[in-house]
Amino acid sequence: MTAALTELVWNVVLPDEQATARLARDLCLGLQAGDLVTLAGDLGAGKSTLARAIIRTLAGDDGLEVPSPTYTLLQTYEIEPFAVVHADFYRVRSPDELEEIGWDEAAEDALALVEWPDRAGSLLAADRLEIVLNLAPDLGAEARRARLTGLAAFAPRLKRMRDIRAFLDGAGWGEAQRRPLAGDASSRRYERLVEPGRRAVLMDAPARPDGPPVRAGLPYSRIAHLAETVTPFLALARGLREHGLSAPEVLAADLALGLLVLEDLGDGKVVAGDPAEPILERYRTAAELLAALHSLSLPDRLAVAPGVDHVLPRYDIDAFLIEAELLLDWYLPFHGVMLPPGARGDFVALWREALAPVTAGPRTWVLRDVHSPNLIWLDQRSGVAQLGLIDFQDAVMGPPAYDVVSLTQDARVDVPEDTELAILKHYVTLRRGLDAGFDVAQFARAYATLGAQRNTKILGIFARLNARDGKPQYLTHLPRVARYLKRSLAHPGLAPLAKWYAAHVPLDYRPAADLPPSIPQAE
Repeated sequence: MTAALTELVWNVVLPDEQATARLARDLCLGLQAGDLVTLAGDLGAGKSTLARAIIRTLAGDDGLEVPSPTYTLLQTYEIEPFAVVHADFYRVRSPDELEEIGWDEAAEDALALVEWPDRAGSLLAADRLEIVLNLAPDLGAEARRARLTGLAAFAPRLKRMRDIRAFLDGAGWGEAQRRPLAGDASSRRYERLVEPGRRAVLMDAPARPDGPPVRAGLPYSRIAHLAETVTPFLALARGLREHGLSAPEVLAADLALGLLVLEDLGDGKVVAGDPAEPILERYRTAAELLAALHSLSLPDRLAVAPGVDHVLPRYDIDAFLIEAELLLDWYLPFHGVMLPPGARGDFVALWREALAPVTAGPRTWVLRDVHSPNLIWLDQRSGVAQLGLIDFQDAVMGPPAYDVVSLTQDARVDVPEDTELAILKHYVTLRRGLDAGFDVAQFARAYATLGAQRNTKILGIFARLNARDGKPQYLTHLPRVARYLKRSLAHPGLAPLAKWYAAHVPLDYRPAADLPPSIPQAE
C-alpha cells in the first residue's frame, strides 16, 4: 500500500513579474474556498506581488486595485467563484490579536492569502500551501526563487499542479493562457489553452480510485463499467474519427498522469434561448449521426497505442440494475421514503425482467451521454461531421436505443414531446433505410425501457450530487427528468414497473423553495 503524501515541495524560478503572473494562474486553477496560502520571505521578496496576481486572476480583472493590507491587516474581496481574504500579519504582535480582528470569521469559506504567517503562531490550519519567496540577484534584478510546500491534504493537490505545469511545458503549451471550462458532474476538469494563432483543451482526468465494494466485492464503478483512466477516451476518440466523426484529436497525452491536450472543437451549441431549447435541425443531425453509427458493424476492441488495446465492456444487466438502484439509495431517501419489506426485491426483479430482451438484442458502441452539453456544433464542417462529440470515455457495447434516449430526453434541456417524436421518427426512418433488418417494434420497446432506466438512474445521480457532493444546482433538473420517466413508463410493456413506481416513487418534486436564490429555479 502506498503511503499517503503528506508534504510536497515544488521549486520554481520566477525570472520576472510575468513569470509570477503565470504561477498565480497555475495556482488559481487549483485553489478553492476554505484554502489557506501563506506567503513568507524578506521585505521586497514579492509576497504582495504574488498575492495581487492571484486575486486579480480570480477576479478576471488585471486592473483590479489590490492595496497592501499592511495597515488594515485584512482586506476582503467578494469575487466569484469565492471570496478572498488577503491578510498581512507583519504588525501582529501576538496570535491573540487574530481573534480581536475577527480572523476566523473572515477566513471561513474564503480563500485566505496570509503574508508574514509566522506571527500567527500555531493558529493557522495544518492543511495549507506554504510559499517562500527569495530574491535571486544571480538570475537578474527582478528574479525570484519560490519554494512551494503543500502540507497535509494540500500535498497531493500541489503535486497535481506541478505535474500539469510540467506536462504542458513538455507538450509545447507552456506559454498558453489557461482558462477554466465548465466541467461535468464527474471529477474531470477542463481548461482552454490559448496562444496566438492556436488553442486547445486540457483534460485533467487522474485515475479514478476504486470506491468501497458494494456488491460481490466490486466497487460501483466496476459494476457500472465507468472509465477509471484516460485510455478508453483515447481509444474511442480514435475509433470515432476513423469513421469520419468529429471526436477531438489528441494532441498530447500522459496516460500515467491522466492528462490530455485535445483539439478545441469550440463553443457551438445544439440549443439556443433562455431557457435553452433544442435547435431542431441540429438535433436531427445528431439523429443522423447515431443512425449512421448504429448501422455499422463495430468492434469491441480498439487500439490505443502499439501493444495497448481497450476492450469495451458489455452493458450488461448488472450494470443497468446497479444504476437503476441509485433511485432507491439516493432519490427515495431525499424524499424521506422508506420502502416496505420486499419492495426493493420486487424493483430489481421487475427491472431484470424488463431489461432481459433489451440486453439480448443488437449491440453497438453506446457513448452513454449523447446530450446537449456534450454536442458541439461545427459550422465549418459538413454532414454528420458538423457535430462534435466529447465525453465518451464511459462507452460500452450495448443497445443502440440508449444513446437515442440520451439525445431526445435530455436531462438538462426541455425536449417537448412532439420534438422528441419528430427526432425519433427521423432516426427510425434513417435506420430502416440503412438496415433492412431493423426491427421497429423491438427498437420502440428498447427505447421506452432504456428511457425509464436512464431517467431512473439520473434521478438518483442528481439526488446524490446534492446530498453527497454539495451540488444542489442539479435539483433544478429533477422535475424535467421525472416528466421523461413518466413518458417512458407509459409504454404498455412497462405496466408492471409503472405500477411499482406509482406506489413508491414521488415524481412531483418542486425544488424552488429548497434552493439558494443564486440557483435558477425550475419552471
